[in-house]
Amino acid sequence: MLIDTHAHLYADEFKDDLSEVIERARQAGLVRILLPNIESSTAEAMWDVVKTDPDLFSPMIGLHPCSVKPETIEDELEFVRQELKTDKYIAVGEIGMDLYWDKSTRQLQEMAFIEQCKWAAAYNLPVAIHSRDSTGELIKIIRKMNVEGLTGVFHCFSGTDKEALEIIELGFMLGIGGVLTFKNSNLREILKDIPLEHILLETDSPYLAPVPYRGKRNESSYTSIVAETLAQVKEDTAENISTITSSNAARLFRLKELPL
Repeated sequence: MLIDTHAHLYADEFKDDLSEVIERARQAGLVRILLPNIESSTAEAMWDVVKTDPDLFSPMIGLHPCSVKPETIEDELEFVRQELKTDKYIAVGEIGMDLYWDKSTRQLQEMAFIEQCKWAAAYNLPVAIHSRDSTGELIKIIRKMNVEGLTGVFHCFSGTDKEALEIIELGFMLGIGGVLTFKNSNLREILKDIPLEHILLETDSPYLAPVPYRGKRNESSYTSIVAETLAQVKEDTAENISTITSSNAARLFRLKELPL
């Protein structure tokens, strides 16, 4: 019983075989797939996927940091604000900062992140955080904000062991995906001493496919590969890894209807 806590199955990469991707996910044991939004233009496609199987898919709403642009940010944030009023979403995401692709919008990214975190707390929703080349900065921002009740997950965690502990101390979880299987990743060493109750599994499909599919399109069925790899790291069974991380996801995202 697995939960993929971060997948973009509404992306164009899945337009020709989504039904087959969904069937493979079910065969691999997926009981829920969480869909983070990117911007207003992707929301309709995301909802089209949700409607194919509302028992399998759960949507988030948020403005991705790579979609933060000076000319559109006001309209994009207003879209998120209005959507949150509908009470249709399980989280605010994908939000955060990305200092790999574009540092010129750093201040705007920070502003958008803070605003959306405040909305998340107001609606009692967790956040799904994108933190490429910005994990330390986001930890500092969250500490400085000191928003009561704010929680969530650092999706695709790739920070240091110190940052992992700081994230946990803040009450957030670590989203772990295909990078765990990469030979050049230090995640194995970092996660050895991190208790399982702080870990969620994800794919970030269609990106970051695990070994042996690295470089190819990722999909939710590969969550099982992440679980098996984490089981090796923890010297545990994939079944136990799946049970605990799925329970973590159900608790964080309030997926009360799941039989966990």
